[in-house]
Amino acid sequence: MADEKRPAEESTTEVDAPAGSPDATPAPVADPAEMESDTAEDSEVIEEYDLEAEDSEADEAEASEADEAEASEADEAEAAPRSPMSHVKVALIAGLVGVLALAGLTAWMGYRTYEANRDEHRRELFLQVGRQGALNLTTIDWQNAEADVQRILDSATGTFYDDFQQRAQPFVEVVKQAQSKSVGTVAEAGLESAGANEAQVLVAVTVKTSNAGAPEQEPRAWRMRISVEKIGDDAKVSNVEFVP
Repeated sequence: MADEKRPAEESTTEVDAPAGSPDATPAPVADPAEMESDTAEDSEVIEEYDLEAEDSEADEAEASEADEAEASEADEAEAAPRSPMSHVKVALIAGLVGVLALAGLTAWMGYRTYEANRDEHRRELFLQVGRQGALNLTTIDWQNAEADVQRILDSATGTFYDDFQQRAQPFVEVVKQAQSKSVGTVAEAGLESAGANEAQVLVAVTVKTSNAGAPEQEPRAWRMRISVEKIGDDAKVSNVEFVP
């Protein structure tokens, strides 16, 4: 029985290859120091990568927070109501507005006063020329007939000037022959109408006439409508009508 157990024991025994056999290749054996060095380097790379990732995430988070803060401040600035102006500023603005309004009112009143004075002066000029025209026509002395007629022409214009100039010489001759003398007195005068360049003047005159060799005559009352036209800074008679 002991002999039968030996072959089985021998079959389980691993046969070592001969030392000189070509198939006997030594198995590579890792160096423990090198393995530890590689592991340390890998750990450092991983740690650096993790640190860089953490720094990048932190920067992004800070930038995002800054943007949100700026946006929030802008929204608050837009939504915040304007602070009320100080009393001094309000008073200054009100004073300035008052000064401007007063200056405008003063200028307007000054212009209105100027217009009123100009219109009044023009009306007085028309009235004075109408009164003087009536006196010139009704006051003629045969001894100064030429001068009296020339005075009428000097104060006339337009069609009235043309008509009276054509009749001037015959009129002087008649006055001299009759040795007529007439003196007119203005009883009333007023503007019937007036515009920018012309006016109608109603004049009531009393005329006293005397002729050589004739009895003294009673004064006569005449009413005339005298048209006056403005020429430059002066005015002249442009037409004469006798009215009842």
